Amino acid sequence: MSQFTCECGHKNPQGTIVCESCGKPLQENENQKLLDMKYEGVARRSQTYTTTFIDKIWMFFSSVKVGIWIIVLTLVASSFGTIYPQEMYIPPLVDPAEHYEAEYGFTGKLYYELGFHNLYGSWWYMLLIASLGVSILIASIDRFFPLYRALKKQRVTRHQNFLKRQRIFGQSKVENVDQQLVAIQKKLKQKKYKISEENGNIVAEKGRFARWGPYVNHIGLIVFLLGCMLRYFPGMYVDDHLWIREGDTVVVPNTDGKYHVHNEKFMLELYDDQDEIFKEAIERKGSSVVKNYQTDAILYEREETEIIGEESELIEIDHHPIKVNQPMKFDGFALYQVDYKLNELSVLSFTLENKETGETFGRLDIDLMSPESTYDLGEGYRVEIRQYFQDFYLNDDVPSTRSKVPNNPVFIFDMYTPETPEGEVSFVGIQTNLEPLGENQYKMSFVDVETRHVTALALRKDYTLPFLILGGIIFMIGLVQGSYWAHRRIWLQQINGEFLIAGHTNKNYLSLRKDIDYVLEGTGIPSPADQTEEEEEKNKE
Repeated sequence: MSQFTCECGHKNPQGTIVCESCGKPLQENENQKLLDMKYEGVARRSQTYTTTFIDKIWMFFSSVKVGIWIIVLTLVASSFGTIYPQEMYIPPLVDPAEHYEAEYGFTGKLYYELGFHNLYGSWWYMLLIASLGVSILIASIDRFFPLYRALKKQRVTRHQNFLKRQRIFGQSKVENVDQQLVAIQKKLKQKKYKISEENGNIVAEKGRFARWGPYVNHIGLIVFLLGCMLRYFPGMYVDDHLWIREGDTVVVPNTDGKYHVHNEKFMLELYDDQDEIFKEAIERKGSSVVKNYQTDAILYEREETEIIGEESELIEIDHHPIKVNQPMKFDGFALYQVDYKLNELSVLSFTLENKETGETFGRLDIDLMSPESTYDLGEGYRVEIRQYFQDFYLNDDVPSTRSKVPNNPVFIFDMYTPETPEGEVSFVGIQTNLEPLGENQYKMSFVDVETRHVTALALRKDYTLPFLILGGIIFMIGLVQGSYWAHRRIWLQQINGEFLIAGHTNKNYLSLRKDIDYVLEGTGIPSPADQTEEEEEKNKE
């Protein structure tokens, strides 16, 4: 940055309003009686260089108005994500496209097609967050370093015009100035002011660190936003669910098949309704109250093998009961107990029956999670599954399934017998046995059912939490720093036989005036005036 030299000899960057050293106003404004002390009148890059493409980008993001608009746009965009639940909160085994339309109609379908179902991970929302972070960073750099340089280089002796254009200012003839200054310094020290002296002039200062509060806030926000963005980087944040039926072993998601978990047993405990302690609560609820539910889980790790085509072995590495708030932890992950489903249908058993004679032929034990396509009953009797609807419902009179969970299993069977070699069709479900193509000679008769419990575990890994906590702590430190302290300065100078006193603070001028009145008490020096109040009174007159 090009520089020009003040009459005091200090070289100021181009665009400086007030000399960083002596405080002489370098850019006069007839309509502005008081100096703009917001950033000590320093030269900011965004106000000095505006020609190149980089300058324009810097100027754009350093603007407070731009930052506010980005915040508003981010808040508005965030609100769209709360209209309907995000995809992570809908049932894990359903198709999102079908779910939103089925639950919320046309608006739900539009919500899904616009991508609002996964809004907070979308590229444009990440771009908004990144823009907000860039705006905060550039605005902070644009103001922090010039302000720091100006405060560091300021002299004790200030230009007369600098003092006269402070909000708190007074001048008077004072006898025995040196004696009065000694008394004033003593009182200033009692008020915890740091005193610097030069050529009989004094500047008293305290609370300079309060000026950095907003910038500490910005650092905290940037760290926090970084933590939010890192949640969408692979491996930094995982929040997934898995349902495991008793006796099953499933792959743990987001581990590239390295870990498997086995549901050895699911346990549910209820409070005793005869217990006087819980009897009233149970009666008020009208049903049993769960005392504990847990999954006795076994964690396996897949052993690496160097032989191509050889199936690797699963090695048990942990055996742990998973309860609410007592997760199984491994390799940065944690498995939490979050839900359960009792007595889910597992196996339905049928037999082929001659409707006229009542004679039965064979037995079909159909695994509802992986049914076979054909069941040979022997002696020419055979049953084939034409279609299987795990969670049956009619979608515009068309048989469909809501999910792959066997909540309401329905089968369309093709039955082949020596008497009916061309086959007969039967539509069979729970309490349903229809013959859609006409009356049959044979039917599928229900024999038995097997159920088993299902547990729901939440898989979580969060490496972004330290960033979020650290950002929050830094932000609160900056908030306290900037809210409960103020940067105060009092200048006492002798110029041309007159005693000048001026004061400035970044907030709470009433407290500053009380400090000045306290140190001037008993010295005979009149209290300086608040030039803002005087100007307001003149305007009223």
